[in-house]
Amino acid sequence: MLNLNNFYKNKKVLVTGHTGFKGSWLSIWLLNLGANVIGYALDPYTSKDNFVVT
Repeated sequence: MLNLNNFYKNKKVLVTGHTGFKGSWLSIWLLNLGANVIGYALDPYTSKDNFVVT
C-alpha cells in the first residue's frame, strides 16, 4: 500500500477551490503531510446589499 506520509513530503500541490469546505480540509491535510500547497479559487459572488448606496 502507498505510504502517503512520505509521498507528499516536499512536493508542490495545486488545490483548486482551496477556500471552500472540501478544499480547505484538503489543504490542511496536505500541509500536515509536508506538502507545499498552492491554492487557487475564484472570487466569491457577491451582490450589492440594501445598505450600499450608489
